[in-house]
Amino acid sequence: MYEVLWEKKAFKQLLAIEHAQRKTITHAAAGLKSWPACIGVKRLVGHQYAYRLMVGRYRVFFDVDSAVRIIRIEEVKKRDEHTY
Repeated sequence: MYEVLWEKKAFKQLLAIEHAQRKTITHAAAGLKSWPACIGVKRLVGHQYAYRLMVGRYRVFFDVDSAVRIIRIEEVKKRDEHTY
């Protein structure tokens, strides 16, 4: 079992998200305690963060050493034919 730690910036980003989505994100992040047997996690190559957890339209970026450190939360905007 790993301990899940929130960086100050990630925690502030979490508080800025609406309550229903925040609850979903915290539930998914709690699932990271069972690292590496987690669902929705992808190892990132060539990125400043090691891993990404997908939670709906949000991406939770984190690193793993002796604990799981959640570093950043980003919202993915809807893509359409005008995006590119």
